[in-house]
Amino acid sequence: MDTFIAKHNLLADNQYGFRANMSTSFAIIEAVEEITNALESKQIAVGIFIDIKKAFDTVDHNLLLHKLEKYGFRGLVLKWIKSYLTNRRQYVQLGDVCSSEMNIISGVPQGSVLGPKLFILFINDLCSVSQAMKMVLFADDTNIFCSGENLNELLNLATKEMKKIKAWFDCNNLAFNLDKTKIMVFGNNKNELIQFEINGVKVEVVHENRFLGVIIDDKMSWKPHIKQIQNKVSRSLAILNNVKHLLNYKSLHMLYCSLILPYFSYCAEIWGNNYITSIKPLIVLQKRAIRVIHKAGYYDHTHPLFTHSKLLKLKDLVNYLTAQIMHKAQNKMLPNNIQKLFTSRDGGYSLRGQFRFKINITRTRRKQFCISFCGARLWNSISDKIKNSPSIRLFKIQYRSKIFNDYIIINKCGAIVDV
Repeated sequence: MDTFIAKHNLLADNQYGFRANMSTSFAIIEAVEEITNALESKQIAVGIFIDIKKAFDTVDHNLLLHKLEKYGFRGLVLKWIKSYLTNRRQYVQLGDVCSSEMNIISGVPQGSVLGPKLFILFINDLCSVSQAMKMVLFADDTNIFCSGENLNELLNLATKEMKKIKAWFDCNNLAFNLDKTKIMVFGNNKNELIQFEINGVKVEVVHENRFLGVIIDDKMSWKPHIKQIQNKVSRSLAILNNVKHLLNYKSLHMLYCSLILPYFSYCAEIWGNNYITSIKPLIVLQKRAIRVIHKAGYYDHTHPLFTHSKLLKLKDLVNYLTAQIMHKAQNKMLPNNIQKLFTSRDGGYSLRGQFRFKINITRTRRKQFCISFCGARLWNSISDKIKNSPSIRLFKIQYRSKIFNDYIIINKCGAIVDV
């Protein structure tokens, strides 16, 4: 059984001044590859998005400490964690009236780095419950996928396996929030009536659902997520436009990086590798924003403005984020389930592109938009000098420099390139 458990850590990108959660991207990539593999094989994929009731507050301390001991936490380390969890007290205050204090016997402290990690360790053995389902776990987000050729057989399998998973939740004092748990079917099933139950409660069938901060749809088109970004960026752009007469270029640039750029950047290597017509509304909004930053006219070409402000165009930003993952793949720094998506090109003789990945033949365009395909194709087009950067930091610097050098060359040639 292949299972992905994402570590809960944030990686900073100082080039842009925003924080990107790389682990979230890995979890989403794992799910997307699983779904598109099924569609590529003309199969149907089912995704069950489980919502856990008060997940962090219901972790049983005794069970957690027992599991930690099984994982090898013993001696002073286990005592330190036990001390961290126990002897905490809580009370409720309403106005000037306070309740009596009571000991906290469950839950991990929230707002800390250790809390999510303890929760991940607590639910780690959930992955061994079902051998037929692929699980993608990120903190308290629990998502389950399976695929097959026949929808009815697939739903029967999911029902059978969900009984085992529900039993595990009961044994670990965790509970589903069935009102928020959703099921989605990916593939050609428009004419089929889909019914799915957990513990006799009907689970809502949806065509799109929020998944680790992005909206995934049953067509894998990313259109609902792009529409959401369009709405949020439009609101931020309105703020930028209202204050452009009060602030200088530097302040407007900072506002762009704070209010708009994070929406374009979050998991863009996943949804941004798409049809140009799908991301065109975001390209238009980005060009409007860059004109506002420079207080340029409505019809002014934006290519020189991107060059001056050293901001990447959306498509170049997508490639920039994709290339970072590929650099990690080249240096075998990815989680195993992601690393195995990339294999070196066959051939025992030396060619111009020594560090190249194999590009598998695909049937569907959706598979070609996956990072296992478009990422490998992008990486093979990068010069060996940039590929051989000894660290991810130097790689990012060199790759960005190459993009901006291309911008400058276009400006010097006097070509009108405004895409």
